[in-house]
Amino acid sequence: MFNGDSIGGFGENWRRIFSALAALVFIFCGCGDNSPTGMKKILIVAVDATLAPMSFISDDGAIAGFEPDLMRAIGREAGFEVELINVEWAGLFGGLITGKYDMAVSSITILDERKKRMAFSVPYLTSGLALVVRKDMEGVGSLDDIETQKLLVGAQVGTTAYFYLEKKPGIRKKGYQAYGHAVTDMINGKIDAVVGESTGTLYYKNQNKEYFQKIRMVGEIMTQEFYGIAMRKDDALLLEKVNAALRVLINNGAAQALHDKWELGRAASVPRLEQ
Repeated sequence: MFNGDSIGGFGENWRRIFSALAALVFIFCGCGDNSPTGMKKILIVAVDATLAPMSFISDDGAIAGFEPDLMRAIGREAGFEVELINVEWAGLFGGLITGKYDMAVSSITILDERKKRMAFSVPYLTSGLALVVRKDMEGVGSLDDIETQKLLVGAQVGTTAYFYLEKKPGIRKKGYQAYGHAVTDMINGKIDAVVGESTGTLYYKNQNKEYFQKIRMVGEIMTQEFYGIAMRKDDALLLEKVNAALRVLINNGAAQALHDKWELGRAASVPRLEQ
């Protein structure tokens, strides 16, 4: 039989064992991880790396550009690492919602329709849609001219550019999976013009100077759009951390420094945020 002291010692030993087991579970489940999600310190960020200088594949095979640099800066500020993966535009939102990625960043315009399915950070850039034609094309200075002359205009499907054209039934349009494919067809005479985000023209300035010499942007930027980082609606803590980091980077000038580094010019601007 156990005396009182032995019973007390036995109970204490079991308490120690249970405490050790609980600690192991805590560690292996990630519950002790102080990362923003409470689960991991490396977050997967999906980008459509087809549009320099926003996001693109560099000569050494790395994902580079304004948005990858911005995401890395956000991670440093918020205390997590980011792993960037290249995903076609058509798969960005579905992969995010189903949990393949933790965030998506790819010049994604913050729209009320999109906010029904996803959460968005505060805006990190303000941009808009622009009309691009061949440099030698005359008599076209606006979408009204495109409609009057019954010309064919291209845009990337699933983007605000294509949505914009859908609201103008009098305009002949053709959808593309990538902005660059539309511009190539335009240069080759298969279509007459392209509507896309104004940062798109910088692709050719930075990546294909030969093509850049063959195109020009006409008229003014047609819309005002705010780009945000997309996340899942149930990841409230991550959203809070990203927003706090973005506010720091915008208010201390770091975001503007990246804007200058990648020569975004008048195609996009860093918005002012309230403290």
